[in-house]
Amino acid sequence: MTLQTTSAGAKRLALFDLDHTLIPLDSDHAWGEFTTALGWTDATEFKRQNDAFYEHYKAGTLDVPAYVRFATAAIVRQGAIKSIAAHAEFMGSVIQKGIKPQALELVQAHQRAGDTVIVVTATNAFVTRPIAKAFGVDELIAVDLAMDSAPGGTGWYNGEIAGIPSFREGKVTRVSQWLTAHGLDWSQVHTTFYSDSLNDLPLLEKVTVPVATNPDARLRALAQERGWRILELFP
Repeated sequence: MTLQTTSAGAKRLALFDLDHTLIPLDSDHAWGEFTTALGWTDATEFKRQNDAFYEHYKAGTLDVPAYVRFATAAIVRQGAIKSIAAHAEFMGSVIQKGIKPQALELVQAHQRAGDTVIVVTATNAFVTRPIAKAFGVDELIAVDLAMDSAPGGTGWYNGEIAGIPSFREGKVTRVSQWLTAHGLDWSQVHTTFYSDSLNDLPLLEKVTVPVATNPDARLRALAQERGWRILELFP
């Protein structure tokens, strides 16, 4: 991969949160509703728990390992073939409607400028990698899922997290790991980060240019206070 440089010699990275930033929905929440419609979960109980976890996410109090076990339970049970096929249907019937021209153009504008574009999301990689690909983005930092690789195991996801989850401060850690893997550190990059949520404050404060994108009320107030750019991608 060749990273372009600014006039000052810094490498340019454009980091994007996904849910409610690049797409006007929460992909993990929508995936849960989709699999419930397939009959993979009990509709009433799943909705109750899914909505409760989502409220904790918005409040910044999400128990990430517990949520990932809950959110991946259906695909763990169904196995790889059914899960991958269902996700392809999910992309066509749900996600494609959420990929708006203005969001796609923003990503492509960074790419045309030679920036390295990375989607940095707290949603798991199974759900989000095809969405990043639909935006033409190959670089994804997401919650990685552990595999059942024990002798006699399924070779499929086991419901646990592999590595550090990319949530709140974890996003800074994961981007730092990405930089290290590419022979870089924060002093060598010019970073722009687009996010809608105050959960992403650690990374917003770390980057060169924070952009509050379709911000929630708390992030909007903070962005106004600090003079950060506010971008409204969606009506």
